[in-house]
Amino acid sequence: MRDLFAREALAQIPKILTLGDRNPHSPTYGCFDRNFWHYKIIDFPSGMAQEFVLPLALAYETDAPENPYYRQAAIRDWVEAGILYAAKSAHKDGSCDDYFPFERAGGAAAFSLLAFVESYRRLGLQNDEIIRFLVRRADWLAHHQESGRLTNHQALIVLGLELLSRMLNTSHWEAAKAQRLEQVLSWQSAEGWFQEYEGCDPGYHTLTISCLAWLYRLIPDIRLKKSLEKAVGLAAHFIHPDGSFGGEYTSRNTYNFFPYGFELVGQWMPEALSINDRFLRGLANGKAPCYADDHIIGHHTWNYLLAWQDFVPQRPTVDYRPKESLWLPEAKILVDRRGDTELYLGLNKGGVFKLFRGDRLLLSDTQFSLQVQQGRKLKNAVGHLVGSYDIHLEPDDLTIQGNLGWAKQKQMTPLNLMILRLVMLTVGRFFPNLIRKLLQKMLIVGKKPAPFRFSRRLRWVGDGNTGHWHITDELRADDWQTVVKAGIGGDQTSIYVVMSRTFQAGQLQPWQDLTEQVRALRPGEALVVEREV
Repeated sequence: MRDLFAREALAQIPKILTLGDRNPHSPTYGCFDRNFWHYKIIDFPSGMAQEFVLPLALAYETDAPENPYYRQAAIRDWVEAGILYAAKSAHKDGSCDDYFPFERAGGAAAFSLLAFVESYRRLGLQNDEIIRFLVRRADWLAHHQESGRLTNHQALIVLGLELLSRMLNTSHWEAAKAQRLEQVLSWQSAEGWFQEYEGCDPGYHTLTISCLAWLYRLIPDIRLKKSLEKAVGLAAHFIHPDGSFGGEYTSRNTYNFFPYGFELVGQWMPEALSINDRFLRGLANGKAPCYADDHIIGHHTWNYLLAWQDFVPQRPTVDYRPKESLWLPEAKILVDRRGDTELYLGLNKGGVFKLFRGDRLLLSDTQFSLQVQQGRKLKNAVGHLVGSYDIHLEPDDLTIQGNLGWAKQKQMTPLNLMILRLVMLTVGRFFPNLIRKLLQKMLIVGKKPAPFRFSRRLRWVGDGNTGHWHITDELRADDWQTVVKAGIGGDQTSIYVVMSRTFQAGQLQPWQDLTEQVRALRPGEALVVEREV
């Protein structure tokens, strides 16, 4: 099973190499943003793309079966070229852009610093220009605070600063490391999860575990150990029976799973290895999501290769899979286990859920979705946005009520892009965090209520662990005439998250079209959908 990690990761290396400019005589030699250097359809290179040097460096040193990149001198050259291009394309203060010019993106800088330091160290590079650049980037990250609570970014910063400090044998960033680590620990809920924008996202949670476990190996701090124990214990609940992980019922809608931290923690907490073993079974059966797009292909690739390198050979023989149900009052996520039936329910997302029986996904549901005519525009009213809902919980009877919200569907137009470029080339370059905060509010956080009120009831019918779920959905509106289309989908999301909206096999379930039922409704009548699963 170990080699699955290497095979999955190494399969991505040809695409990563295709994304990179590998011509030593090219002015963009080492750039991994193909849209910039090859297609020439954007006007600046994404700094996040340079993170791809780390998967290449790990492929270079990974002596796995049938690895054609092992010890290939060209790979080593392209890694060094990638770091040098990052230095060339960075701002003078060491920061970089990701989505728009002068953005100074904290996430891109944090991911890429870790990639550069670890690649430089593992390949034994010797280049003073690179060292000077790494110090500039680390200094910028040490003093930069981005808008929004994304714990995984803060954990990446701590880890990157620690690795660079060790490589240069300096205590220059001690205060910054201590401050960021305190921030990470303070953003961990008593329930074990780390804050990601508006709540708990188990996918990004596993990335934070990877960073903290790596850090704990370097700094055996008891606070880190206790934090990891809580975090890993929580993560065990989100490996689905089919080996998939996370999904639309979480705060950021991701199917992310970063296995490296579980191998490291598994050296002293065998439950962590059991999590990876269940994920590997899902990986073998095609249940992992696809992250092979131009912007996000790197994260999982390097994490899988590290998991292969530090794979613990002695695996647990005990089944550590949680058998009990889990209710997280703060995260408002319920995992209900009855016999061989498991329900994963996001109550802070209007009752979005996944329902499994045995190792089979029976139903994925992301709530009502309506296309609504407003003047000349078609707007989308949905029930799956994070919000404050009326929740009534009893052991066998769950009810969620509230308003649908308007989906965040803002698209870029030539005019919008011109305005954004003009703003960033003038005043915006001095206030990038303000621009980022405004874009987050527009595309990610917050909910504007729509004039449709829903009620979702899930009732267990049966005796103890034997029975089935009866699901009743009601939707009310003052006026149905403006509703053009209606339905319930299995994988809808309506906020911008870079790692969401990836394909996963469970999304093959068909769309439930309710348009004809809505057209038959009179004013004041409710749309009622009943299902037994």
